[in-house]
Amino acid sequence: MSHRRSAFFISDRTGITAESLGHTLLTQFDTLDFKRDTVPFVDTVDKAKALAQRISDIAERDHLRPLVFTSIVNPEVREALRLNNVVLIDFFETFIGQLEAEIGQKASLSVGKAHGMVNEEKYDHRMEAVNFSLNHDDGVKLKDLDEADVILVGVSRSGKTPTCLYLALQYGIRAANYPLTPEDLGSPTLPKLLLPFKDKIFGLTIDPARLHNIRSERRPDSKYASMDNCRREVNEAESMFRHHGVTFISTTHKSIEEIASTIMHKAALGRKF
Repeated sequence: MSHRRSAFFISDRTGITAESLGHTLLTQFDTLDFKRDTVPFVDTVDKAKALAQRISDIAERDHLRPLVFTSIVNPEVREALRLNNVVLIDFFETFIGQLEAEIGQKASLSVGKAHGMVNEEKYDHRMEAVNFSLNHDDGVKLKDLDEADVILVGVSRSGKTPTCLYLALQYGIRAANYPLTPEDLGSPTLPKLLLPFKDKIFGLTIDPARLHNIRSERRPDSKYASMDNCRREVNEAESMFRHHGVTFISTTHKSIEEIASTIMHKAALGRKF
């Protein structure tokens, strides 16, 4: 018998909504282990029935009712997934009725509104933000930093690149990043190229031990990855931030989502689409 309880995140589109909400709920049961399965594009009754049979077979095998999280718009498709031997958590059924009653209007029940390309202008803006972040990664392009919404600055491997891309994809933020090199860290003064944009700078720092581990995976037994060098670089970067009054946060124990949300909040940035 399986010791892991099956959890399904089922959607008629990408599955991002069902997976995100379902995952958030399951994290509150951190002593349990779940076997997670995301099933997107379940958009017909036939697909739902076939999936329902598969889930029912798993329930019989495991002797545990699978947890089924759905964000399916079509009520007939949702109904095909309603089985006696599963626990169905239907996000649409839970919330749409209450919203309709409060707003006084029936929901359109259109598929793909949340993660589809509903508004081309907004989508294009988001892609432009992504391209901007890619073009301004690791200080590669500095001539048009005046167009940036925020410039992330920190030592190498402190989380700048993934945070920039997440800010672009999730919020449409034009985020550039600049890695502080050993040459930059020789004094508490910001690199000359960044000084005109000081008000856009947001600092990222990291625990030296964590940085040592990350760098050692990339370049083991190098000066770059040594504990002494990591400690020195982090200390000098933080001194630089304090000297210029630059807001900075530690990425050591934060996910990309948490880092990005913190930057949005502390830098008073708003979603661009």
